[in-house]
Amino acid sequence: MSGHSKWAQIKRQKGAADIKKGAAFTKLANAVTVAVREGGGDATMNFKLRLAIEKARSANMPKENIERAIKRGTGELAGAALESAVYEGFGPGGAALIIEALTDNRNRTAQAVKTLLTKYGGTFGAPGSVGWMFERRGVIRLTEPENYSEDKELVLIELGAEDIIHDGDELVLFCASETIAALKDKLIHEGWVVISSEVALWPKSPVVFPTGSEGDKLSSLLEALEDNEDVQNVATTTVL
Repeated sequence: MSGHSKWAQIKRQKGAADIKKGAAFTKLANAVTVAVREGGGDATMNFKLRLAIEKARSANMPKENIERAIKRGTGELAGAALESAVYEGFGPGGAALIIEALTDNRNRTAQAVKTLLTKYGGTFGAPGSVGWMFERRGVIRLTEPENYSEDKELVLIELGAEDIIHDGDELVLFCASETIAALKDKLIHEGWVVISSEVALWPKSPVVFPTGSEGDKLSSLLEALEDNEDVQNVATTTVL
């Protein structure tokens, strides 16, 4: 799982560069808009919106951009009729992939995903072909304190963490997706430094990231999918 965590870290680092391209802000704004449409414009009552806003802020998205995205969700401003789309497939080396997108044109996005999969040696899968390989979990990243100990790990478990892994100078906590809001609030109350939180797809049975040319192709495919303006998240069964 640590390798999968490393891919998440790569995406965060890459996200900072994406801001210069302009595509990142579009993705973040779309996520905010859809979260509002699905659960309302009050972030205190809509945790999905709260997560989307926090992610936008962490990417230094201007406050006015976030506010416009919220207003598009509430209908105060006109906006494209965005809808969620999920695509499944396989990448080089047998890696299973789930690609989550927000789009105003499902045909365009599906064709773009198919083209990228084919270009880098992957295949487009039927609905349900790989979905069973993943589970949706709450993922919270913390700064690991210098005095971290087994006792502190027990505290995290008592607060609600189901699994804990070390990733450099960070701790990655996993929990049930429906408990992430409560766990995050408890962590902040107890003085832990929360870096990020999200509900994400994680592999039930991770496989080793392919090496050689297959690994290079898979890395290129993952980056190309992340660069697509409609794609919000890419999950893979492989670990580094």
